[in-house]
Amino acid sequence: MMMIAMKTETTVTKSSLKNIKAGLLVLPFSVKSLKKDAPKVLGALGLNDRALKDFKAAAGDTLLFYPGGASVKASRVLLLGIGEGAATEDYRKAGTSVARQAATCEVQSVAVDASSIVEWSARSALSLEDIAELLTGSILNATYRFDRLKSGKMEKDKKKKKASYEGISRLIFRVNAGSIKDVEKGTVSGMVIAESQGVARDLVNLPGNLLNAVDIARYASESAEKHGYTATVFDKDAIDHLGMGGLMAVNKGSKEPPTFTILDYNPGEKSKGTVALVGKGVTFDSGGISIKPANGMDEMKCDMAGAAVVIATVEAAARLGLEYRILGFIPSTDNMPGGAAQKPGDVITTYSGITVEVGNTDAEGRLILADALSYAIETYKPDTIIDLATLTGACIVALGYGVAGMFSNDDNLAAALYDAGQVSGEKVWRLPLWDEYDELIKSEVADVHNTGGRGAGTITAAKFLQNFIGDHKHWAHIDIAGPAFSGKAGAKAHGGTGFGVSLLLDFLRNM
Repeated sequence: MMMIAMKTETTVTKSSLKNIKAGLLVLPFSVKSLKKDAPKVLGALGLNDRALKDFKAAAGDTLLFYPGGASVKASRVLLLGIGEGAATEDYRKAGTSVARQAATCEVQSVAVDASSIVEWSARSALSLEDIAELLTGSILNATYRFDRLKSGKMEKDKKKKKASYEGISRLIFRVNAGSIKDVEKGTVSGMVIAESQGVARDLVNLPGNLLNAVDIARYASESAEKHGYTATVFDKDAIDHLGMGGLMAVNKGSKEPPTFTILDYNPGEKSKGTVALVGKGVTFDSGGISIKPANGMDEMKCDMAGAAVVIATVEAAARLGLEYRILGFIPSTDNMPGGAAQKPGDVITTYSGITVEVGNTDAEGRLILADALSYAIETYKPDTIIDLATLTGACIVALGYGVAGMFSNDDNLAAALYDAGQVSGEKVWRLPLWDEYDELIKSEVADVHNTGGRGAGTITAAKFLQNFIGDHKHWAHIDIAGPAFSGKAGAKAHGGTGFGVSLLLDFLRNM
C-alpha cells in the first residue's frame, strides 16, 4: 500500500549556535525573556537587534533574518515566540509556526535552540521530555502533505518545473549538556506520535477507489508484522459465521467484501491491564438506500477515520513500548445502495442477539460498531473499552469542527479523557447518557431502533451503542465527526487530521 513516507532524522547537540549548519536556525523567546535575553543572543550571532521592536514573542510569532556576513553558519535565523511558555498550547503553536516557515523557505534542515528548556520546564510544570516531544511532534505534524496522487502532468512549463518540497529531513535541538538525555527521549516519542498521526491521515486521505475494507486489513497486517504486534483478519465468510448481522447488513449493497480486523499489542508480564479500542471503518459512505445529498459526498471517504486512529494508536503503542495490552477492533466495509442493499424498515440480528429496526440506512456506523463492541467485550473482557467514530452530523451541530463529543458510563474514565484532550490539544466534551433518551430509540417491531429522530442525534447514537456493551462499567464513546476531517474551507491542511491519536496516546501513557 502507498503509505506515509515521512523520514526525519532527529539530533540533539550541545554545539555552539554559531557552528550549527541548518537551513533554518530557530531562536525561541518567551514574552518575559525577550527584552532580557534576545539582544544578547542576537548580538553574539552578529545580528542587528533593532528588528526586535517588530517582534512581540506571542506564541507562534515569528521574525525572519538572513544573516549575510554574520557569524553564524545557518542560512536563516528565525525568532520564535512561545508566549508565556506556561501551557502546552504555547509550544504547539510555536512548533506549527516553525513548520510553516520551513515550508515557506523550503528548507530541509531545522535547528531549534532549546538551551532554555530547563527554564521553560519550571514555568510550565512540563518535563524536559514533554516539551521536546511537544515541539518535535507539532513541527513534524505541521509539515504533513498528501500529494502522492498528483502526477505533475499539469505543469504548464516543464522546463521550470522543480521538485516539490518534501518537508523537514533533519531536526536538530541545541541544549546544554545536562538536558541531552531527556530531550533525546522527547524527540523520539514526538517523532513516533507525529508519524502515527501521519499514518491515520494517509489512510483517511486515500479515496474510496484506493482504500477498501481489504486494504485496511492489509495495512494493519503489514504494520503488525513491522512493529511487533499481531493482526487477525476475519473475511466475509468468517464474519457471517460469527453472526455479525450489523456488519453484514451494511455490506449487502457493496461489491467489495467486509473485513473485521483485530490488533493485539501485548507487552507480556509487564502489562498493567487491557484497553480495547474500537474504530468505525466505513471506507466510503453513500448513505445506502437513504442516500446522502451529492454536495459534500466526496468527503465521505473520511468515514473510516475511527479505524485509522485505532490502527495508528496501536502501532504507536507498540513502538513506544507502553505497559498496557492494547487491542484494536476494526469492522470495515463501504455503505452502498446496490440492488441487494439493506432497506429502511429491515430488521437485523446483531452479534449480541439484539435485534435492530433499521429506520435509516445512513445510520450504519452504529450497526458495525455494535457487533465489534459486543465481540470485543465477550471475547477479550478488556478492563476499559473506547470506541471512536465519525458517527453523527449532529455532533458537528452541537460542538462544531474542533471538538469531539464524548460519552461514558464511568466518571473517572471521562475525566481522564477530558484531561488528555486538554494536554494533547484534541479536546473532547462530555454529553449525557440519561435514561430518558432511551425512549427515542424504542422500536415497535425490534429490540431497538437505529435512529432517534431529529433531536439529540449524537446522544441517541451513543445510547444505541450503550445497548451493546452489556454490563461493562468502563466504556467511552468518542464522536469525532467534526475534527476528523478538515474541509476545503478549513484553516488547516485539507483532509484527514489524525484527531484522536494524540488524545488516546496521552490517555494511555497516563493511566
